[in-house]
Amino acid sequence: MPVIKTLRSAALWTIGGLYFGGFLVTLIVLSYLFPPRKYDPFIKKGLRGLFRLLGIPVTVKGQEHLDPRKTYLFMANHVSIFDIPLLGGYIPHFVRGVEADRQFRWPLYGYVVRRVGNIPISRENVHASIRSIHQAAERLKAGQSMVILPEGHRTLDGNLRSFKKLPFYLAKKAGCEIVPVGMSGLFSLKRKGSWHIHPGPVMIRFGKPIDRETVERLSVTELRDLTRKAIEELIEWH
Repeated sequence: MPVIKTLRSAALWTIGGLYFGGFLVTLIVLSYLFPPRKYDPFIKKGLRGLFRLLGIPVTVKGQEHLDPRKTYLFMANHVSIFDIPLLGGYIPHFVRGVEADRQFRWPLYGYVVRRVGNIPISRENVHASIRSIHQAAERLKAGQSMVILPEGHRTLDGNLRSFKKLPFYLAKKAGCEIVPVGMSGLFSLKRKGSWHIHPGPVMIRFGKPIDRETVERLSVTELRDLTRKAIEELIEWH
């Protein structure tokens, strides 16, 4: 019934919001006391705890494809506001993200993501976007895994959108392996344009990395198309 769904969503937003707010405040404190790699386990546990609190079971597949000694550029489909918590909680590597600069202006959250080391990227300013890509490339070259969502915007209908080219310039500039990531169930959970939350199972699935030789050999367009196909095959379509 619509009323029950509305009340349930209101309760989940309240519970999740209080939990997430406390998580962010604690993270600020930890960021002043310890280096990022020391408090990163807290980030992963905290984000996983959010899904448990909201009654959202998470299945993880494909971790056997990942080498903990390697640096990767993770690329995933962009579905929901839950994308970042899912990726941050379940990517097994120490990883930071490239995300929309407007999110860095959000109260509390914006301060935290800047504080922990995420990189803002502009959707309007090409020169600023290129600077962000250069910054991300330097991080990758220094051994810091990164995650980026090449669609640039959340899906409106559950289908995979076209991919931007800039993330693939990043991969080629950094000379790193790309890990395709498919997230399933998030569109049913919370879609763009609706505030209702519908708890249900979600899955994050890691594909086989696209090796450096392939990244360097293919053109940006070819690499984009190859990665998009790989991500599409990792998503469970219903």
